[in-house]
Amino acid sequence: MHKYKTYVFDLDGTLLSTLTDLAASCNYALRHNGMPERTIDEVRMFVGNGVKKLMERAIPDGLANPLFEQTFADFRQHYMRHNLDTTAPYPGIMDMLEQLKAEGKNIAVVSNKFYAATRELCRHFFGDLVPVAIGEREDIRKKPAPDTVIEALRELGASNDGAVYIGDSDVDIMTARNSGMPCVSVLWGFRDKQFLLEHGATTLIQTPAELP
Repeated sequence: MHKYKTYVFDLDGTLLSTLTDLAASCNYALRHNGMPERTIDEVRMFVGNGVKKLMERAIPDGLANPLFEQTFADFRQHYMRHNLDTTAPYPGIMDMLEQLKAEGKNIAVVSNKFYAATRELCRHFFGDLVPVAIGEREDIRKKPAPDTVIEALRELGASNDGAVYIGDSDVDIMTARNSGMPCVSVLWGFRDKQFLLEHGATTLIQTPAELP
């Protein structure tokens, strides 16, 4: 039996393996605008703070580049069409979510991915296993601010008492801290064990079956 009442998950690198599709859309936009492409390992280190920050890191001179807005728009358009090309849940994720649901736990996803893509991916892969999915919106501060977590708890009708946050990055560790929740850091995502420990990880798991 899992020990917490409410489980709030990050999406990319935690529940879904999205890196290949993100890199493909990033490189499509860069190529389309005459910019050098990025390796998959570069993109791996660029993700975690939302897609605008991903593109800010990928585009030469970032926001100062006169083609930034056009390149970012090209990325978004491409990604909304291609975000299911190779994306899939990590091994063991579906079994874990089904187990949590069977135990009557509250389950939500909070992501810095834009709102429409977050909802679409969660609905497509998880259906009613994830009743609440919150993505990046104009009216709400993104992670590591606690706002998306607070909104998820509100929609679940739950509090942070007995809640745990699960993610794969330093942003997730900070989000959990800012939300007054313990954090479980996963080792199958976009950041390795050494990086996570250096950024304050306290509980690490190797597989979804190890979730407390």
